[in-house]
Amino acid sequence: MAASKEPGAPRLAALAALFADETRAACLLALLDGRAWTAGELARHAGVAASTASEHLGKLVAGGLLAEERQGRHRYVRLADAPAAQLVEGLAAYAVPGGGERPPTLRASSARDAMARGRTCYDHLAGRLGIAVADGMAERGLLRVDAGFSLTDAGLGWFRVLGAALDPGGRRPLARGCLDWTERRVHLAGVAGAALCRHAFASGWVERIGSERAVRVTGSGAAFFSAELGVREVF
Repeated sequence: MAASKEPGAPRLAALAALFADETRAACLLALLDGRAWTAGELARHAGVAASTASEHLGKLVAGGLLAEERQGRHRYVRLADAPAAQLVEGLAAYAVPGGGERPPTLRASSARDAMARGRTCYDHLAGRLGIAVADGMAERGLLRVDAGFSLTDAGLGWFRVLGAALDPGGRRPLARGCLDWTERRVHLAGVAGAALCRHAFASGWVERIGSERAVRVTGSGAAFFSAELGVREVF
């Protein structure tokens, strides 16, 4: 077989192959919560043996999608960086339009509803909560969405008053739109999205539900999001 004339084709094919397995896909989706997981935790999540999960994780680390760290006997893995998370979320949005098939059980349906209502997407807020936050920021002149996502001067001042530090260092954009795979609209990502999510957790405005990516808005969070951004419908 003749070699491809496009130099990037082999690398793209190798990257696509990493997603072409349900176990690896399940692990990547779980890691969108932005936390580090052990191989054992991911094995239980994917419903496979620990040795099987370890083999798949090794391939994802070698392919650059995951980074690993060891603490004593434990091996932890996380998504390598924000571009890797963006790739996973983007493929999920493309592959599962509208949130996917109807869940087979009431428990699965409740879990999906919770994820759609509010969740983390790597290190920023997503679901209806994330969409409502982006809409509220745009309506109050904090965020421009007409030609890509960008913070306005008022938006930069809002983050300063909030005490949510923005670190623009590195190649990551200050604000970026991320396609929400359940809502099919764009929520706020980038440095600003991560800072707001981090500050929301630290301030007790949102909290995780169980071990999944789903989050709920607390009473103090409802008061904040309502007063600052006019967000009410997701509570």
